[in-house]
Amino acid sequence: MTKTQETQTETQTETQSMKRDFYKLFINGEQVESSNGGRTKVYNPATGEVFAEVAKATKEDAQKAVEAAREAFDNGKWKRFPVNKRSRVLNKIAEIMRSRFNELVELEVLNTGKSLSAAQAQINQAVEDFEFYAGALVGHRGSVNPVPGQFHNYTEKEPVGVCAQIIPWNYPLMMAAWKVAPAIAAGCSVIIKPASLTPLTAIILGEICLEAGVPVGVVNILPGSGSEIGNYLVEHELVNKVAFTGSTPIGKDIMGRASNTLKRVTLELGGKSPNLVFEDADIEAAVDGSIYGIYNNTGQSCDARSRIYIHESVYDEFVEKFIEKTNKLVVGNPFDKATHLGAVIDKNQMDTIERYVQSAIDEGAEILAGGKVLNPVGFENGYWYAPTVIGNVAQDMKVVQEEIFGPVVVVSKFKDEKEAIALANDSEFGLASAIWSTNGARATRVANQIEAGIVMINCPFSAFPGTPFGGYKQSGFGRELAIETLDLYSETKSIMSYYGSRPLNPFGL
Repeated sequence: MTKTQETQTETQTETQSMKRDFYKLFINGEQVESSNGGRTKVYNPATGEVFAEVAKATKEDAQKAVEAAREAFDNGKWKRFPVNKRSRVLNKIAEIMRSRFNELVELEVLNTGKSLSAAQAQINQAVEDFEFYAGALVGHRGSVNPVPGQFHNYTEKEPVGVCAQIIPWNYPLMMAAWKVAPAIAAGCSVIIKPASLTPLTAIILGEICLEAGVPVGVVNILPGSGSEIGNYLVEHELVNKVAFTGSTPIGKDIMGRASNTLKRVTLELGGKSPNLVFEDADIEAAVDGSIYGIYNNTGQSCDARSRIYIHESVYDEFVEKFIEKTNKLVVGNPFDKATHLGAVIDKNQMDTIERYVQSAIDEGAEILAGGKVLNPVGFENGYWYAPTVIGNVAQDMKVVQEEIFGPVVVVSKFKDEKEAIALANDSEFGLASAIWSTNGARATRVANQIEAGIVMINCPFSAFPGTPFGGYKQSGFGRELAIETLDLYSETKSIMSYYGSRPLNPFGL
């Protein structure tokens, strides 16, 4: 064992293990049970078995968390940290996360059923989010603005206050990092409401933040009911901002509730992202990238490219190769390095996927691959669905227009560039999109006409720390993961001063 490994082992021995039978709420720097003793069972989707319990927050617990976050913000300790000191704390969070990387990955796989490779990539990005904002906050400052006459104007950036951050189940730790890192970098305090299905790594993140030097009360974690705890936080008068990632219907509800107190709101919502394959595309690259674009994270991604439109001249070639590679995907043991697709999150989601596929069949579509529940050996009681390709679809079918959130993709043809753009934009959503073409002028031209917040050209990856992530239309508003995200957690104060030698007398009195 190397000296570095020995040091990491000693650090992990001193820190409470991530794998526990029972996880508590994290309020005001302490692990506490629910006020009424309530607990929720946490399942491993790959096996269908309970592997832990978590405290279930009540409104009383939520009130305590809000008060803790409010006190931590109002006392000003964290927001008055010098920028360089706050930056060091964020880097320390990243350092601790990196030292416990394998533990975080294991816990994420157990709680979500996702593949090992997917979890590793996502935890790594979560670490990099804190590293990115540790640097970005140093340059986040106001400006000096020219004003006619003998006046001087400058602006200052001040943290917006207490932030309620509601996290989805598909990327538990990565989404928590996307929200917590910029919020605390800006000097805010936060209350995270993780998804009831996947609260564990968010709880651990709260503990890591405290260990890294974030003051007590700045980060609080409240696992519990979205309809109860989430709504309570959204409506609370002491909460200044809400950031939500999840479904469009819930996003609309949150926006309405937040309006009563005029909270700032950031919404990253649903998607039904198009993937355009032109006749001049590198077909092999397009197939490989499109496979990843839909089946990464078992298709449970808001940016999943679930509608593939292929030029009619290369449609048969593309679809043949796409199906061939889809059928080679390995679905099973999430901890096996050879596995491509892990489990679906729970039975409700699996049933939803089944209903969508059946609706396609009922409407006359054709199942080209998959289209069935799977039972991998050793994981028969888990929730598994085969990677599925649906052809012969019409644009008005449910599987074309509605978000499925599973490993299901539809394929259809287009005849020219104009039709491709029209089909791509024929959606209430506008989160992500992809273009495959070796013609740079065409790719740029089409990208400029796509109604989506993210356009990928000859690339399957939609986000890295530092690149804006967010959507058009009913995919929400606001951008996460970028420098400008800091502005979403800041107020801009304009300060005007007069430096003339004669007193001002505007009314001439």
